[in-house]
Amino acid sequence: MAFSPVKFVEDVRGEARRVTWPDRRATLATTGAVVAMAVFTSIFFFCVDQLIGFGVRALFGLGG
Repeated sequence: MAFSPVKFVEDVRGEARRVTWPDRRATLATTGAVVAMAVFTSIFFFCVDQLIGFGVRALFGLGG
């Protein structure tokens, strides 16, 4: 079984023609969901970090 670059490119083009690309609305909805989850996750981990920091400062008597 030999590798044929020409056959490979033909197969890639054939597969690319069969791809169903999302429309603008679906792309914007997905992007919005990703951004919202990133913001939510950032806020969540900020709060957790602050709570852990408060606990460590209280435990060891550091800071103010």
